Amino acid sequence: MFRRLINRFWEDEPGASMVEYALLVLLIAIVAFVAVQFAGETLSGTYSEIADELVQAGS
Repeated sequence: MFRRLINRFWEDEPGASMVEYALLVLLIAIVAFVAVQFAGETLSGTYSEIADELVQAGS
């Protein structure tokens, strides 16, 4: 039953329009943006800690 549903969905290409693809691309872009923002904040904190340690080590 599940396999028939997947096959029916896979073969139903006329339902996929340009708007659906655009929404999918938009969703992927939003997820990527949030991931980059989070990673940037994390890396910034890490680099700040490294810089502080280097300053302390040089003193």
